[in-house]
Amino acid sequence: MTSLHRPRVRRRSLGAVTAALGLAAALLVAGPAAATPDPGDHPSAAQEVSRGQEADTRAAIRNGEIPGVDEVVHSDNVRPLAHLPKQALQGTNSDLAFQGKYAFAGNYDGFVIYDISRPAAPRTVSQVLCPGSQNDISVSGNLLFLSTDSSRSDDSCASTTQPATEKSSWEGIKVFDISDKKHPRYVAAVETACGSHTHTLLPEGRNVYVYVSSYAPSAAFPDCRPPHDGISVVKVPRAAPEKAAVIDFPVLFPDGGNPGGPTNPGVSQTTGCHDITTFPKLKLAAGACMGDGILMDLSNPAAPKVIDRVQDNVNFAFWHSATFNERGNKVVFTDELGGGVAATCNEQTGPDRGADGIYDITGKGSHRKLVFKSYYKIPRHQADTENCVAHNGSLIPARNRDLMVQAWYQGGVSVWDFTDSAHPKEIGYFERGPLSTDSLVTGGAWSAYYYNGHVYSNDIAKGFDILALDDRRTDSAQSVRLRELNAQTQPDYR
Repeated sequence: MTSLHRPRVRRRSLGAVTAALGLAAALLVAGPAAATPDPGDHPSAAQEVSRGQEADTRAAIRNGEIPGVDEVVHSDNVRPLAHLPKQALQGTNSDLAFQGKYAFAGNYDGFVIYDISRPAAPRTVSQVLCPGSQNDISVSGNLLFLSTDSSRSDDSCASTTQPATEKSSWEGIKVFDISDKKHPRYVAAVETACGSHTHTLLPEGRNVYVYVSSYAPSAAFPDCRPPHDGISVVKVPRAAPEKAAVIDFPVLFPDGGNPGGPTNPGVSQTTGCHDITTFPKLKLAAGACMGDGILMDLSNPAAPKVIDRVQDNVNFAFWHSATFNERGNKVVFTDELGGGVAATCNEQTGPDRGADGIYDITGKGSHRKLVFKSYYKIPRHQADTENCVAHNGSLIPARNRDLMVQAWYQGGVSVWDFTDSAHPKEIGYFERGPLSTDSLVTGGAWSAYYYNGHVYSNDIAKGFDILALDDRRTDSAQSVRLRELNAQTQPDYR
């Protein structure tokens, strides 16, 4: 196995980090106490690999080409500060949101609130049991939003799995009051077509608009029938969140979007969007919509309008997420080749698939266009037992540079520079060794975001990580302080 790990890395055992942390967690049940996590809401079981792949993985570890099982490695400019393992919620860790001194972590079994006022010594404030994948999470003021994209028996936190073919099944958005961080309170639920795989906030004064992304309709699903060519727009009054409701379903792909295979082999058919990032200051949004990437005008927040659309039928399999640069003249789209459960950071897959696509935005107003410039992929090959592909990240708001921190599942966390859109490069990293040498086990960093001076990452299997950056290229970001961060709602950093 070929490895591109840098030779100068500091190795460090996780035990030294976790042993220093004394944890106390209070499990809250937002609803009847009978709520129980359901195996059906969790990723597929470990997949066996060939004997050759197993031998290659063990040889790569033995030769120092990749870190050993659970071993932590990192570049000299990235330093692990703290790690909190999973506690009461043992499901898949998912996305992160931030407000003040708190981090909010989604988990397929509910969500966790952490106090990060001391990044080197975070503590758990509360854990809320409310099963329903994938519990994509956002916060705005006193409200917290969760996405449910698994068919449930009802909208309560005591629900159980139920086939989507049953009309009574429920999927959608849940709303919590988090004015008391120790005791979040479930206040509203809104059912949305095909559920809510992810959601994106557009806060506006007295209301919060929620753009709900979902996909994969079927004629057999009463609440998710094709065509499903748009997004649900939910309006949530801050003063009365119980009145939250779907106000529109704008059609984004009147022609049906990318047809996928066999017309475009290996490309996902567009049947909705996977994720959207809004840029409120510029009244723009970028959508990653399975087989299409789109740029939208948000002049009317209740009715987003597509102003440009691009496809990549050579190297992109599944348009997954989007991130603007600070000036709003670039977008980084991610391709989740293999759905996040495949080993696509190996030599066989190559540097252009399962990667980021960097696009410049040219023109003005309704004439703006997305222009492809290059791909970026982590420059370290991973084992065939490690799921790895481009995933969730955010800007590092350094002056006069376009820097990003990004999760790559078992590829770890990458810090990279795309100031030159045509020549992106990695400038730092953090990762763990494979979870297994004899099977492909889903794990690794789901999300990695820069917030108020540090990098925070939610590891699917291991827990919550906090990293420090020590690099002159990122130093100017230290002075930027936000009151709130939902990475899919691009902040005005300056």
